[in-house]
Amino acid sequence: MLEALEVARKAVEIASEKQATDILLLDIRDVCTFADYFVICSGESSRQLRAIYEEIEHALKKEGVLPHHVEGDVDSGWLLLDFVDVIVHIFAPFERDFYQLEKLWSNARTILRIQ
Repeated sequence: MLEALEVARKAVEIASEKQATDILLLDIRDVCTFADYFVICSGESSRQLRAIYEEIEHALKKEGVLPHHVEGDVDSGWLLLDFVDVIVHIFAPFERDFYQLEKLWSNARTILRIQ
């Protein structure tokens, strides 16, 4: 079984392979009680959002890591994969700008940012 940081890094790696933009890995352990890490990334189209989401889910499932909860859909512009200790947010650009999770969680430690 993968450790939480390994799950988060795997999600970042897959998002990058699927050409996600502005990928951010936050360590939220000091500012949050419900998870350890957030992965936040953007996709430019509905098709890309779906591809990022499906590939992260599929690759982690092969590692024995199943999402505890999923939310959103491509039409909403925000997809969420909740792996308990790691929460992956996949946004369309407008929704990411609107919700501004980076600002909301600005006290979290940035582990990695790929722009």
